[in-house]
Amino acid sequence: MNRTTFNAIGGWQPFFFCVGMYVVALFFSIFVCSSIFYAFNAKSQAKAAEKTAVIAAPATNQLASVNH
Repeated sequence: MNRTTFNAIGGWQPFFFCVGMYVVALFFSIFVCSSIFYAFNAKSQAKAAEKTAVIAAPATNQLASVNH
C-alpha cells in the first residue's frame, strides 16, 4: 500500500494558524473600536442633524376623512 503524507504542508501549519488568528483579531478590533467611536460621537452627530433639520409647516389645514 502506498501511503501519501503531506509533511511539507505540516510545516506551514503554525504559520497559517498565526496568520488566521491575526486576521480574526484584526476584524474584531476594528469592529470594537468603531463601535466605541460611534458610541461617543453619536451625540455630536445628533446635534448637527438637529441644526440642519427643517420642519415643514402645512400651508392649509385639511381634515382627514374615511370613505367606506
